[in-house]
Amino acid sequence: MYIVEMQKVTKIFGELVANDHVDFQLRKGEIHALLGENGAGKTTLMRILYGLYQQTTGDIFIDGEKVTINSPKDAIKKGVGMVTQHFALVPPMTVAENVVLGYTDSFVLDQAAIEKKVGEAADQFSLDINPKSIVRHLSVGQRQRVEILKALYRNAKVLILDEPTAVLVPQEVDSLFETLNRLRKDDLSVIFISHKLDEVTKITDRVTVLRDGKSIGTVDTVNVTQKQLAAMMVGRDTFGVTRQTEINPDNKKILEVEDLCALDDKGLPALKNLKLSIRSGEILGIAGVGGNGQKELAEILSGVKSPTSGVLKINDKNLVGKDPSDFSKMGMGRIPEDRHEGVVGDLTVYENLALEHLDEYSKNGFLDKQAIRKNAEELIKNFQIKAKPSDRIRTLSGGNMQKVLLARVLSRQPEVVIAPQPTRGLDVGATEYVRQQLLEQRSRGAAVMLISEDLDEILSISDRIAVIYEGEIVGTINAQDATPEKLGLMMSGALREEA
Repeated sequence: MYIVEMQKVTKIFGELVANDHVDFQLRKGEIHALLGENGAGKTTLMRILYGLYQQTTGDIFIDGEKVTINSPKDAIKKGVGMVTQHFALVPPMTVAENVVLGYTDSFVLDQAAIEKKVGEAADQFSLDINPKSIVRHLSVGQRQRVEILKALYRNAKVLILDEPTAVLVPQEVDSLFETLNRLRKDDLSVIFISHKLDEVTKITDRVTVLRDGKSIGTVDTVNVTQKQLAAMMVGRDTFGVTRQTEINPDNKKILEVEDLCALDDKGLPALKNLKLSIRSGEILGIAGVGGNGQKELAEILSGVKSPTSGVLKINDKNLVGKDPSDFSKMGMGRIPEDRHEGVVGDLTVYENLALEHLDEYSKNGFLDKQAIRKNAEELIKNFQIKAKPSDRIRTLSGGNMQKVLLARVLSRQPEVVIAPQPTRGLDVGATEYVRQQLLEQRSRGAAVMLISEDLDEILSISDRIAVIYEGEIVGTINAQDATPEKLGLMMSGALREEA
């Protein structure tokens, strides 16, 4: 009945029990979601199935036969393939070369022969991909197709997809789902690791939920709601955080950006005459596929990077040419995009909470550690951080680390809040908390810029949405007029629209 069965699988790293007697069954020809918060043990369980880890105890059966999987090579021989979030492709090589790489015994490749063979495989699995294309010239969605083709070419009967939609625009997600539904009809079995509940309920047949390394249960997707799945994941009811009130159109413009141009780290144009503004008590969502200038925009708005030209004003005061401390003094607060880069791992929570404001705790050249600690205790309480002031910050979960960064920035009550990718990699509970904090900043009158690749997030809490494509704002629309389809077209450069 089951193509894959994992019985009482346990994986222990030192003192950490990552998987605790987990049972998991996959039927032939089904799409089965594996859901859970970060650290719940989903990826560990699948890495065991793919041979990247070996279980501490427990058994694995494939097609009813007990197997030992010591490496990905063993998994591939047994018909198990895995597509990770970060693709394992060689950009200068062709699609055909990537597909056969490591799967041929010959030292010399017959280019025409492998292109023919890979082309036939692409046709067989209805994957629209040219075997002669150079991988670096392909879109993210096309690269993902290459990864899927690579697994199917190696005769995979089971395909593990780890967060497969994280880097795709809505149209590419639809295309992926069409591909999966076609493959399912040919008896391919898919394990779909995701944190996006709407996608899970749309594409899967069954869902297994993990929490704290244990299996909470397996349910048929048709019999469960997104709200029930979220409750299974976090152990309590969660309520979607959404914007409740409309913005007052008379609110004052706080942040204004005009004709902003900037180069990326390689000296190539990243922002091109970018224009936008945010009013008091408004959340402006910046939607776009990663790598279209979002990083450079966030860096310029915090003073870390200088534009090549353009105007940047808070309350009519020009910020161009100022340093990050000037930005902070003039009311700009930025939550770092990479939470690990925004903290010093070996310092304590209380030291990290004071990092950007050390001058306020200095007396005659000495730091007032008692005042720093008192400040930390207050912020830990106010921002519900699960940690002691003396804990090293590297020991905190991603959600609690993000709360430290939020506390450090938002406790200063900045007039403008720049939040690039604030919930990336966070689980349902922590994501809900971060979004609520941004809405509270909006309520007190701050101008909030939310830069996110998560369209659900953009649509749920933004007042207006500006779409960035190749360093330009290609359109700004009111959130109530926006749909994922319309935003997807704008994000891919196929549609321009002015509000």
